[in-house]
Amino acid sequence: MVRIQPRTSMKNKSFVVMAVAAALSFAGCSSRTDNSSQISSMTASNVTLTAAQQQNIHLYTVEPSKFRKTIETTGTVDFDNDQATAVLAPFSGPVSRLLVSLGEQVKVGQPLAAVESPDFAAAISAYRKALATAKTARQLADLDEDLLQHHGVSQREANQAETDAVNAEADRDAALQQLVALKVDPETIKAIQEGQSISHVAGIIRSPISGTVVEKLITPGELLQAGSTPCFTVADLSRVWIMANVFGADLDAVQLGDPAEVETGIASNEFTGTVDNISAVVNPDTRSVAVRVAVENPDGLLKKQMYVRVRIHARQESTGLLVPISAILRDDENLPFVYVAQSDGGFARQRVTLGYRTGEQYDITAGLKAGDRIVVEGGIFVQFLQNQ
Repeated sequence: MVRIQPRTSMKNKSFVVMAVAAALSFAGCSSRTDNSSQISSMTASNVTLTAAQQQNIHLYTVEPSKFRKTIETTGTVDFDNDQATAVLAPFSGPVSRLLVSLGEQVKVGQPLAAVESPDFAAAISAYRKALATAKTARQLADLDEDLLQHHGVSQREANQAETDAVNAEADRDAALQQLVALKVDPETIKAIQEGQSISHVAGIIRSPISGTVVEKLITPGELLQAGSTPCFTVADLSRVWIMANVFGADLDAVQLGDPAEVETGIASNEFTGTVDNISAVVNPDTRSVAVRVAVENPDGLLKKQMYVRVRIHARQESTGLLVPISAILRDDENLPFVYVAQSDGGFARQRVTLGYRTGEQYDITAGLKAGDRIVVEGGIFVQFLQNQ
């Protein structure tokens, strides 16, 4: 009897475990049914309006419409690189004086800096020697030509003298071109040609264009290397470039020649320009494409690196499903939706994707199709009825 009792107990325990498992299984099924009912009850049903209530709403039939985009973005001011130039040192040597200040207006050929350049002095010396050698060689050639006519020299000697004179004149002309390339003052060149004595002449760096000194990159005493040391940047600021940032969704609408407006945020200054270049690459940092707008800047109010607002008016027409802004409502998750009239006379919520806004209309990129009739006035009234 002692051994039977535990067996009977084990059977009872097994029966209890099976009963509990069945109860739990039933409870689990019961729980799923309750959740399903709860989810079903959360689903919004269509709204049906009486004839009197329908007097409070206005319907609009969705259909394709044409419009032109205005892309609003930001940008920065840059020099018009077609009207700006970097001035490199034309000769080597230390800077002795700076002759202009940053922001100063300069003209073509105006001195910018003086340099104690051995290259400059050597070029002047070489021209003086070439000038004297060419003059002497020409005199000898003319003399031999005269002697040849009187049988004083041979034809070979006269020809050699003429060759020497031509070579000397070529060297003279090359030395002169070197002075011109170094921007030597024409008065100094004329004095050398007239045989006047020339005192010490410093090398002068001159402006290649008329404009504004926008960068000054050297200081007195700095040693310059010919052809490699940048000294100044001179730019004509009467026209500048605006580098606007345009992102992928708007890029298709922008074309060369599109008009644009630029605002600086300073007072009421507004400038007009034209799109004249669209970059072929994407900025890896901003994921935008640089669109260049050329803008006239007669008063110089637009400065390099200034931040500006840009509006580009697309001339190319776009097509979309435009609906009035009044039709757009927001749900509890702040997602946009509209009420669409149904075939049974009711109204159903339809989530939509908002695209470009033009005036008081949105382009709907997803959620609606042509021919849909939506509530554009009284949508809040319909929403109130639905929530009751």
